[in-house]
Amino acid sequence: MYDEPKEDPADHVMDPAARAREKANELRIHAEIAAVFEGNRKFGAEFLTRLDADMAREVQRTMARLEKSKDPASPVLPPPSVADATALLNFPDTRGLSTNDYHIHRRPGEVMILRWLAGPQIETFYERLQAHFDAALEGFREDEREAQGWKQDPKTLAFLEAMDKVKMNLADMHLRKEIKAHNLFVLSTQTADEMNIAYLCDQIMGVHAAEIVGPASAPPPDEPTEQERAWFYKLFLLRGIVDGIEKMCFFAFLQKSDDNEW
Repeated sequence: MYDEPKEDPADHVMDPAARAREKANELRIHAEIAAVFEGNRKFGAEFLTRLDADMAREVQRTMARLEKSKDPASPVLPPPSVADATALLNFPDTRGLSTNDYHIHRRPGEVMILRWLAGPQIETFYERLQAHFDAALEGFREDEREAQGWKQDPKTLAFLEAMDKVKMNLADMHLRKEIKAHNLFVLSTQTADEMNIAYLCDQIMGVHAAEIVGPASAPPPDEPTEQERAWFYKLFLLRGIVDGIEKMCFFAFLQKSDDNEW
């Protein structure tokens, strides 16, 4: 016999279509994390841990300024922010930084990770992003059918039907066509109060957490507690066209959750 999966009582209250949209959005977020941070495992990206502290803070301040400049209802940056966005996307050219690699600045309990992509690298990113989402969506559908479909509960069946109808083109959701057509600059963000740093590093990035956050800040090797694995996490995804070349900049700020003021 097997244990039935635990169910959230709220699932029975929420409209099945709304539940499906919520789940699809959750899968999208996981797909974005995977596509942003899998470069070491899939594309030979290196972890470069000598990023200048002043440069890291400059990027942090500029990303925060860009986020504040836009309408909360839209990821499109207003015209006055174009100069800052262009400057950030051009850092590999103006500051001598490589694309594809992860540029890391860390101090105890805190780490900043920067990664730039340009040209064909972005095409690969969107292919991988969609592949991660499609695989996760199909896996979830199959798991739900096996775990819940036999119950023949009307709301459960309606939810399964709604999940079967889910379709997401993640490049379109990232406004890729609009960026190219109208030369827009777009910034979106993800935030998690408690990101499992071991999962992010070990499972997605393919390295022990100590290589990213430093040995002193990494969770202990033997059965770390949930609190020891928990980090505040914020990811900025900036994209646009500069001099006819499609460019992206990812900036991740992580801080141990027991000291998470930013």
